[in-house]
Amino acid sequence: MNVNDALVARRSIRAFKDTPVEREKLTAIFEAAVRTPSWANSQPWDVFVASGETLKRIKAAYAENYANAVPVALETPRPTQWPDSALERQRGLGPDMVRDCGDAVEQFGKLNQTMFNAPTVIFLCMDEILSHWGLYDVGAYSQSVMLAAIELGLGTIPAIQVVNYPDILHRELGIPDNLKVAIGIAIGYTDEDNAINNFHSSRSPLSETVRFCD
Repeated sequence: MNVNDALVARRSIRAFKDTPVEREKLTAIFEAAVRTPSWANSQPWDVFVASGETLKRIKAAYAENYANAVPVALETPRPTQWPDSALERQRGLGPDMVRDCGDAVEQFGKLNQTMFNAPTVIFLCMDEILSHWGLYDVGAYSQSVMLAAIELGLGTIPAIQVVNYPDILHRELGIPDNLKVAIGIAIGYTDEDNAINNFHSSRSPLSETVRFCD
């Protein structure tokens, strides 16, 4: 599989099989992703991988928080504003999902709250003293992880919902206080029988986002 094939094949998987992800595959993914470029080779990412009983405890604690309407407390805040062009693309998400997935879209909220039933979740952290440049590097690293996963037959989805309660993650994963949780990536084998995974998001034409200045 070449890079272009992996870019085209990658999509956000919203329902996973409960099949465990082999440790050797995860190790191979991280060995590939470590080649991600970063500012002055700073490699500012700290990675915590949750699976098995640890992930079960995290999911159970999240479920309790959801049941008790505990407010989300992100360590990397959501954007408060979007440009009109981005808002227009976001408005198309719901109708496109209904088009591709039919009634399966009714699972969307529950799957978000259960970390998409993924058997493994990768949590990407960065030191709290870092600026947005460190966050850029962590974002590049996350793309490397997801592309490497494709080659090994694994699906992924980067999602802010899996880091809704960082206090739980710090406790269960032993994340030091100086690290903030930036984003999570659910990873596993795609449940091809679940129609929620039929969704393929549209992409804007290049003329809307790319300007050639000769």
